[in-house]
Amino acid sequence: MTIFAPKFTKMKATDNSEKNILHPRNLHRSRYDFELLIANCPELKNHVAINIHGSETIDFSNPVSVKLLNKALLQTYYDIQNWSIPKNYLCPPIPGRADYIHYLADLLAETNNRIIPQGSSVLGLDIGTGANCIYPILGNAIYDWSFVGTDIDLNAIQNCSKIIEANPKLIDAISLQQQTESRFIFKNIITPEDRFTFTICNPPFHSSAEDANQSTVRKVSNLNPKEKKNTNPVLNFGGHNAELWCDGGELGFVTQMIFESAKYAMQCLWFTTLVSKRDNLSSIYRTLNKVNAASIKTIDMAQGQKTSRIIAWTFLSEAQQKTFKIE
Repeated sequence: MTIFAPKFTKMKATDNSEKNILHPRNLHRSRYDFELLIANCPELKNHVAINIHGSETIDFSNPVSVKLLNKALLQTYYDIQNWSIPKNYLCPPIPGRADYIHYLADLLAETNNRIIPQGSSVLGLDIGTGANCIYPILGNAIYDWSFVGTDIDLNAIQNCSKIIEANPKLIDAISLQQQTESRFIFKNIITPEDRFTFTICNPPFHSSAEDANQSTVRKVSNLNPKEKKNTNPVLNFGGHNAELWCDGGELGFVTQMIFESAKYAMQCLWFTTLVSKRDNLSSIYRTLNKVNAASIKTIDMAQGQKTSRIIAWTFLSEAQQKTFKIE
């Protein structure tokens, strides 16, 4: 099936029953169909309740409920029948992660006659795939792309391996590699023979464990404002140390990624990453100019209840972009 990519447009919400902030092709723009989800994942039933507005929902401050919702969504919409993550690892919101994949598809279509490239010849490199393997799973399910997933955490890699082995259709589509030197991002991962269509990344947001914990307290308080403040909460989406923080935080991680990317300039069509903090953009743009990126794009998108954006850059000219092929 050929998919034509629409031009990037900002949508205005007109119906509260539809999540109009999500990408037009996102399957999760409407309210969750809990009857359908429960039919596919019966365990979810005991976690669904009626809220004060008379709508079915789950307790998003309960990590077990959120994990089961994700499991149901992956079973129902992406044919992933076996998915789980260890306790205290990041449980990603599926709609927001799917949005990144869709906007990335639009970006690739820009130099492909506005046709989204599909199939295993499209190869993505997921930096920090975590224990959930969510970007490779969604990218493969939606567009049949192939992926290499990397992480510094061996336990995370091992769990991703279990997910892949438990879902046979992923075995030939996703490979995994541990980054053994935490100060590097692409070194040890990209070999001279590799050619990637894109990189994808949700970088660590915080600069320290203390910063991450304070943010968790605020989020849990917002989810349950009437409950007594808990200074040592379990966040609904979880998060292991390497997933939540690193020295220098988001800006430090992305800056390192940009400088390293210049060493692999001809081996990747588009380098991309999420950037959550708008205040980091000016510094990121300056760094991209320092390494002489040929083209830089900023794609606004929604991530849950906040606005985020994808920063994409390439070192290839327009002519080189159009002729870039995976060997």
